[in-house]
Amino acid sequence: MTYSVAVAGASGYAGGEVLRLMAQHPELEVRTVTAHSNAGQALIDVHPHLTSLAHLTFVETTAERLAGHDVVVLALPHGTSGAIAAALPAETIVLDCGADHRLTSESAWARFYGGEYHGAWAYGLPELIHADGTRQREKLVGATRIAVPGCNVTAVTLGLAPGIRTGVIEAHDLTAVLAVGPSGAGRTLRADLLASELLGSASAYAVGGVHRHIPEIVQNLTVAGAADSTISFTPVLVPMSRGILATVTARLTPGADAASVRDAWESTYASEAFVQVLPAGRFPATSSTVGANTALMGVAVDDDAQRVVAVVALDNLVKGTAGAALQSLNLALGLPETLGLPVNGVAP
Repeated sequence: MTYSVAVAGASGYAGGEVLRLMAQHPELEVRTVTAHSNAGQALIDVHPHLTSLAHLTFVETTAERLAGHDVVVLALPHGTSGAIAAALPAETIVLDCGADHRLTSESAWARFYGGEYHGAWAYGLPELIHADGTRQREKLVGATRIAVPGCNVTAVTLGLAPGIRTGVIEAHDLTAVLAVGPSGAGRTLRADLLASELLGSASAYAVGGVHRHIPEIVQNLTVAGAADSTISFTPVLVPMSRGILATVTARLTPGADAASVRDAWESTYASEAFVQVLPAGRFPATSSTVGANTALMGVAVDDDAQRVVAVVALDNLVKGTAGAALQSLNLALGLPETLGLPVNGVAP
């Protein structure tokens, strides 16, 4: 069976990556692509690398244009997908790559985003381990409304959840420092994202507990078993077009050691197709994940500081966004979870 797909916001980086992955999926057919300022343009003029979709032209983003498809992907700015999603038929599978349906707390939405709260959907991080040992993928089977996680959130959550669930790390005094590529900010014209400003430089942003991904991270760690977790989260913009390298640390719990830490991470991800824990002493590079729906991580124990250090690398546009959407869609449709998703990166 072939499922028809419409992608809203398809002219952006996230939308373009959704198109790239779906173009290779044997059960999906992209029939409609929508945009705002690019409406009326040929898709190939905006995404010249998507030659197999050269027959498509961007149309205006409306619920009427999107309705009538089996699957709708919303790759729209935060705060804009809620109203469109509400107007789509209940039987349509809708995936929101924005933040509008990620948070279960209305007060957290009001504090970090503002505007109308549209409620939480099934959360699209299949590998997220719950406190009872089940995985989030069980919540995605048959789902018709799916919230795709934030890219930074995916990296930090995957890096910390095994230790939280097994109890080898404490849930408070967590830290996360992330090197991130500017494609995570979207395909927008901003002075700080210009090559002349970005090349040869690194700069922190959203410092001091104000980044919008913080409540989503805390929400996920609560699902994994944390109580009253706190995290200091600092993203750093670096001159690579795509990728995230997250360095997360946590206090060891009394009695935990390097062996129990390694067992926690390895046992959690041993059967996961898209998450790989590297051998002891090895740590990932973002270049190894470019184009792949893969998260690579290394784990170590700092004995002097009595902290666990996990380093996670992933492609923010694939595992961090479009790949997570397709992985979740496969589960929702009852297809093999790995169908159409690359596990190998591109090098050099």
